[in-house]
Amino acid sequence: MQVFSPVAVLFLKIAALAGVAAITVGATALYKFLPAPGGEVSPAQPIPFSHQHHVGDDGIDCRYCHYSVEKSSFAGIPATQVCMTCHSQLFTDAPVLAPLRESARTGQPLRWTRVHKLPGFVFFDHSIHVAKGVGCVECHGRVDKMPRIRRVASLEMQWCLGCHRDPAPHLRPPAEVFDLAAPRPGRDVQDGLMKTLHIASVRRLTDCSTCHR
Repeated sequence: MQVFSPVAVLFLKIAALAGVAAITVGATALYKFLPAPGGEVSPAQPIPFSHQHHVGDDGIDCRYCHYSVEKSSFAGIPATQVCMTCHSQLFTDAPVLAPLRESARTGQPLRWTRVHKLPGFVFFDHSIHVAKGVGCVECHGRVDKMPRIRRVASLEMQWCLGCHRDPAPHLRPPAEVFDLAAPRPGRDVQDGLMKTLHIASVRRLTDCSTCHR
């Protein structure tokens, strides 16, 4: 004995397919808008530091604040004394800089919140990427246009592997690594950089031990 009529069966099939489609679309949208690994995409800071002002308007080089980016796995966070190099003379009474002045007075460092943070089981070395022609803009975006720093890359494994599988499009001449506004070089230049910068083979770059040690 048939419990459901052919029309009812067809309706149930359509409803089931619509439900699966809705779940798929919803999961995709949720995944797209979830924060990337490491917490908030643009967390609040003890001082609303503007990269747009300091880098874009004033032209301060990345290495002035991120002093160890060329020689260490960690790019470095500027100490209070670095900030006070300018702000002992400029905007000395600005209310927004009160935490900076208090830090200088007490010797207690400011507690900046990291925007780009990887899990402990991931090994990432800034110095090797810089030395191999990977510009700051590749991972951090146009920070010279960000009043408040935000993460523009997912930092997920597949995002990293996308670069490691085809490094050439992400390379630029060493002199332009810290130039956020420099145009992306042509593919012929990038292919040449693969050789002159001695980029490792894709097999080596995608080996588990490269990032997981």
